[in-house]
Amino acid sequence: MTKTVTLAHGNGGEENSELISKIFYKHFANEILQKSEDSAIIEQGRLAMSTDSFTVSPLFFSGGDIGKLAICGTCNDLAMMGAKPKYLTCSVIIEEGFETRELEKIVRSMKKELAINGAIVVSGDTKVVPKGAVDKLFINTTGIGEVAYQGISSHHLQEGMRILVSRDVGSHGATIFSAREGIALESDLQTDCASLYPEVKALIDSGIEIIALRDATRGGVSAVLNEWANASSVCIEIEEERIPVQESVQGICEMLGFEAMDLANEGTFVLAVPKCDEVRALEVLKQTHQSAESIGRVSMVYEGKVVLKSSWGTKRFLDLPTGELLPRIC
Repeated sequence: MTKTVTLAHGNGGEENSELISKIFYKHFANEILQKSEDSAIIEQGRLAMSTDSFTVSPLFFSGGDIGKLAICGTCNDLAMMGAKPKYLTCSVIIEEGFETRELEKIVRSMKKELAINGAIVVSGDTKVVPKGAVDKLFINTTGIGEVAYQGISSHHLQEGMRILVSRDVGSHGATIFSAREGIALESDLQTDCASLYPEVKALIDSGIEIIALRDATRGGVSAVLNEWANASSVCIEIEEERIPVQESVQGICEMLGFEAMDLANEGTFVLAVPKCDEVRALEVLKQTHQSAESIGRVSMVYEGKVVLKSSWGTKRFLDLPTGELLPRIC
């Protein structure tokens, strides 16, 4: 563990995991927290609770803004545990001089996304700090949801289960980077930021057995798969050619040396289901995004590892992202 916190500690990858385990879990450890799921399941499994803070730069980007991101981020964490979002808190830290017109635009965006989830803000807090003390605007949202499907857990993966993604990966990270760096693209690339509960509800209503769900935010799909492999002490084998990536996202990755699987998403989730539910689950996901795909399976070949298999027959380990990836993506 380094003596000081670096930007890499916020990447959702190896350094972030070390920071959480060696400092926060060390002092806050309890049975609920140590499950390390997207939301805490409380009140005998009836409720889910999650909190998140948002510091994205720029505040406005193609397909969204920090307000939409804040509501989607917290509501999606609830949805990943099979819970319908119900109640949220909203706390904001605003830099002196921030334009009220932009603030109202952001709040309107939040209101629109709340309606999609059928949730409401029931409490909040506002702080204004001197210019330079914060970068324009930070938002924290905490959510409580009613559990509609019980038993979802990253600790329940078993050999033979199938791994799916709900749509193409990496578009949020690529969008934020191109907006921040002023990269002009001849494409319609935009964030995947979206509320995921409607898709989760469709899976539940279809009678599909959901083993695990995780929205692939910081650290991307790579982080999710490694966390699952470690939590369930299994190996996850991924077919590289099946990973859906937009051409524009792939172009940014090749230009700058990124791995699409490491890039952040804000409306893409990873799903684990029994083999018998693979086809039906994919059919349900494709009703929302045709780019949804079944990308791999659970095995016991290399316990606790993720293996990426190429179309050429080669294999390599897909590790947790390390280093400073894309700061301020959420």
